[in-house]
Amino acid sequence: MASDRVLTVPNLLSLARLVLAIVFFVAVERGQPVAAFWLFAIAASTDWVDGWYARRFNQVSRLGRIFDPLVDKVIVCGAYVLLAAAGTAIAPWMAVVVTVRELVVTAIRAEMEKAGRDFSAALSGKLKMVLQCLAIGLVLAGLAWPGLDSGGVGIDTLARWVSWAAVIATIWSGIEYLIAARVLVRR
Repeated sequence: MASDRVLTVPNLLSLARLVLAIVFFVAVERGQPVAAFWLFAIAASTDWVDGWYARRFNQVSRLGRIFDPLVDKVIVCGAYVLLAAAGTAIAPWMAVVVTVRELVVTAIRAEMEKAGRDFSAALSGKLKMVLQCLAIGLVLAGLAWPGLDSGGVGIDTLARWVSWAAVIATIWSGIEYLIAARVLVRR
């Protein structure tokens, strides 16, 4: 059961992640890949921490159920757009697919929440987020440390493979959310 509390540790972590996202965007735009990598790594890790904390210490809130996924979408979509524009393993069409899926799911989630239905992330949505963050992290690592090798596979090649896996998971997760919300969509 979600509370109406606003000032919770998870909500403050989400707010910190939003601020980190903005600083991360500036670092990417200014061509500072090492700083961008670490900012993204910290921001992405707080996503896991705030969810764990909310469940563990019973601080799930209505605001958090909306704010946390919104901040996730801001950082992931922003990273995809900026990294696609930089000509990395994340192609522009991938950024479009990710952004469209996130907008559609956000709209569905808002309607479901308005109808009083819980529309928490499914396992496919969590896998999608892990793969997206991994793809972003690998692309940033490739920019920060060119020539980095991961067990005989170049970091850019690995980033490309994971970017494709993230897009496939993104599409699959979007379809799964549409199926789950079919009652709402039919209205």
